[in-house]
Amino acid sequence: MIKFISLTLLALLTVSCGNTSKEVALNSSNEELQQEKIYPISKTAAEWKELLSAQEYQVLREAGTERPNTSPLNKQYAPGTLICGACFAPVYENENKFDSGTGWPSYDRAIEGQVERDVDYKIGYARTELKCSTCGSHLGHEFNDGPRKTTGKRHCINGVALDFVPKGEALPALRK
Repeated sequence: MIKFISLTLLALLTVSCGNTSKEVALNSSNEELQQEKIYPISKTAAEWKELLSAQEYQVLREAGTERPNTSPLNKQYAPGTLICGACFAPVYENENKFDSGTGWPSYDRAIEGQVERDVDYKIGYARTELKCSTCGSHLGHEFNDGPRKTTGKRHCINGVALDFVPKGEALPALRK
């Protein structure tokens, strides 16, 4: 009996130790995970805090979410390009925007190569997080309930994570 209990405890210990890396990933902040990958534009937390407002920092660098229906970009349909609010990289074209009724700006696709997908466990289950490929800033999440006539995807994006550049205006230089 003691041998059985010892083997059971050893098995439980092995299983729990085997999950350690997953637990660390689940408990790590978005900022820590972003620092594991080197992006073309990388800054320290202090440098980002100097450049961004408190709300921008909370959304872009800490993977926060703005309240629905608070962004002026939610109903902005003029032709133009949306750029990352942190590094100014172009990430969306407004021609790919649609009214999802969710209260956040929604697009059916990003500019190719400008937005990357990651897994986000922040609310207890896996979601597809969308991040700027240039600086790793959090933009929003991808869902499979977008327009069926195009991609079927909905990129639900925080308006505070974007800046709008009207068509015909020059895009700003990347924030180095």
